[in-house]
Amino acid sequence: MKPALAPDELTLLALVEEARKEWPPLAATGGDAWEQALLGPVREFLRRPGKAFRAQLVDAAWRVAGGAPGQIPKALPLVVELIHAGSLIIDDIEDGSDERRGAPALHRIYGTPAALNAGNWLYFFPLRLISRLGLDAPVELALLRRATATLARRHEGQALDLAIRVDGLSQRDILPVVIAATDLKTGSLMELAAASGAEAAGADPLVVTALAAFGRQLGIGLQMLDDVGGLLCERRCAKAVEDLCAARPTWPWAWLAEDLDQVSFAALQQQARQIQGEPDARRLAGAMREALAGQARLRVRSHLAKAMSALRDQVGDVPALTALEREIDRLEGAYG
Repeated sequence: MKPALAPDELTLLALVEEARKEWPPLAATGGDAWEQALLGPVREFLRRPGKAFRAQLVDAAWRVAGGAPGQIPKALPLVVELIHAGSLIIDDIEDGSDERRGAPALHRIYGTPAALNAGNWLYFFPLRLISRLGLDAPVELALLRRATATLARRHEGQALDLAIRVDGLSQRDILPVVIAATDLKTGSLMELAAASGAEAAGADPLVVTALAAFGRQLGIGLQMLDDVGGLLCERRCAKAVEDLCAARPTWPWAWLAEDLDQVSFAALQQQARQIQGEPDARRLAGAMREALAGQARLRVRSHLAKAMSALRDQVGDVPALTALEREIDRLEGAYG
């Protein structure tokens, strides 16, 4: 087994600072070129508080799979968080977003080229980090394969988000498109989180498969929460306005496509085509809230409960599942 990565207490920022030691010195530039070129933008983004639920899922999966509490490789939960951070930076560029985590989007501060490079580096750095976790070679290879597959799937899901508009889809096609995009973008990353913890703990392949499937369904549930929170919570209304102005296929659209008759649904699609700015988007949001008739959150809870029940059937009623359920309940509140 390879020596594990130190120090004992790691954070996302500490990992990036550690990586800097590998970069060649550039004193001849007359300034801190690495700070300007890469470290500054990355640090600016990583210091913003996030939910860190993906890192918590890695640890929870480790414990569900039989790993000893507190013995997980320290940097393993942060691998997924770094990939997630990179994806947010890239998504904000592609979506033309103005804000992220309570501050201007990174490309609004540093410009698109620097933000794009920082986001891409946050995709690739975790792949290097996996080889420094002190894992046995077969586990390391399995994690590298999962991570690279996740990066590809996330880009495929983002392609759907960017190319397909809800006002140009037939009513019957909206649900399959939303399922596919969510599964690829959000589900794949949460699958990586759960599978990473299980693989590192040396779990039986059936347990790894069960936790990976749970992670994927949990990721889909988180996207549901994100879509619903933007539509129903005034505090997060900017997210709904952005989605509606871009005519993105989201879970509220998918549910309404299932529930409404053709005429009613076509009327909502027509409103989406006519959006000229925030006031129009808010009017459409109100119409969608009314059409959902208070069922959106119930659908999310049902999805999450089914995912947890399926996992419990596979791994048994281990104590770590109870803690995971509590964290999911807390997360529901965080999404508004």
